Amino acid sequence: MAFRATAMMAFRATAINRSDSLSKWAYNLSGFNKYGLLRDDCLHETPDVTEALRRLPSHVVDERNFRIVRAIQLSMQKTILPKEEWTKYEEDSLYLTPIVEQVEKERLEREQWEKEY
Repeated sequence: MAFRATAMMAFRATAINRSDSLSKWAYNLSGFNKYGLLRDDCLHETPDVTEALRRLPSHVVDERNFRIVRAIQLSMQKTILPKEEWTKYEEDSLYLTPIVEQVEKERLEREQWEKEY
C-alpha cells in the first residue's frame, strides 16, 4: 500500500514536470518571446482590452508600447533579438489578463442589470 501511494505521488510529480516542460516548449515555439514580447502584449485589442489598458499605470502602458514597437521594427528588419534578450517563460507575467477579466465581469454585470431593469 505504501509503495502504491509513493508511486502515485511520483507519477503526479512527473506529470506536473512534463506539463511544465510542455508549456515551456509551446511558449518558445510561439515565437513572440524572440521579439521581447510578453503574452499579454499579444492580446487582440477588443473594447474590454482597451478599457483594461486605460486602467493600467502609464509607465506599464509605455513599457508595453515600447515592446510592441521594437517587435514591429525587428519584424520589418526580418531579425530577432539576441537569445539573452528573449523573454523567458519564468519571467513572463500576466499583467493585463486579470484586469481584462475584471472589465469583462463588470461589462457582463452591467448588461445583465440593463436587461433586468
